[in-house]
Amino acid sequence: MEHFIHVFLHYLYEVLPALAIGFLISGFVHEMIPEDLVLKYLGKRGIAPILFSTLIGTLLPVCCWGSLPIAISFYKKGAKLGPVLAFLVATPATSVSALLVAYSVLGPLFAVYIFFAVIIMGVTIGLLGNMLNIDPKKIGGDISCQHCKTDPEHAHLHGSRTARARTLSALKYACIDLPKEIGPELFLGLVLAAVVATFMPIGHIIKTYLGGWFGYVFSVIFGIITYICSTASVPLVDSLIKQGMNTGAGMTLLLIGPVTSYGTILVLAKEYGAKVITVFLISLTVISVLLGIGFQFLAK
Repeated sequence: MEHFIHVFLHYLYEVLPALAIGFLISGFVHEMIPEDLVLKYLGKRGIAPILFSTLIGTLLPVCCWGSLPIAISFYKKGAKLGPVLAFLVATPATSVSALLVAYSVLGPLFAVYIFFAVIIMGVTIGLLGNMLNIDPKKIGGDISCQHCKTDPEHAHLHGSRTARARTLSALKYACIDLPKEIGPELFLGLVLAAVVATFMPIGHIIKTYLGGWFGYVFSVIFGIITYICSTASVPLVDSLIKQGMNTGAGMTLLLIGPVTSYGTILVLAKEYGAKVITVFLISLTVISVLLGIGFQFLAK
């Protein structure tokens, strides 16, 4: 237990400075990007709206669950399938906080590769989504923002607000809302990382079975059936790699784990049908594994 606490505090010490910076930047990004500006570019065909939604998704500090109401609001206002899928991939897959934590814990190569891998993954799945040629359906009624019900000055830029009000809103999101949203998952990720790094039987199993190609199988299955946010998954993957998992499988887990959740699967199945969710999961699996293999060769 003493060793577990020591390892846990070690990860906490590494993660906290990056999280503090990431939360602050994320708060201002969340506040300064108007929703109307995003919606304006997602109803067109071609690669431009897919690339736009992917890039916006990499910047928005929203987890997998948080991206769902935004994506469905895009969908109900006329966004094509491709940009919606690209947004659902890129938004939870990474964030400013996740990239800073990855840089701090795993190193610059991991952080840079994750950023570009997420863009490749989002654009590719977005293009596949457009090939399905499924038109968005107009559904009556607006999706109400749960945050706006309690905070009218939530980051949808309601009317004209002073710089002070917008700064306070950004700080509130960075210091209160976002930590509350991903805090439990982050804590769980740190605990799991410490458990993996502490208990030798787990380390032996990882070294024996996850050092080769089976590591990719584990990453895909574990990533789909469980959900850990992009920030919290970093220390977990770090501990797995230190115990013997190959780096490519670790990258695959970093890419696929934050994107999939039961919420995403159920909502996509409801709004688009089994065909879309099947294509989404298969393409996500194949692309994340290929990108993981690419990283394994690059990191040698």
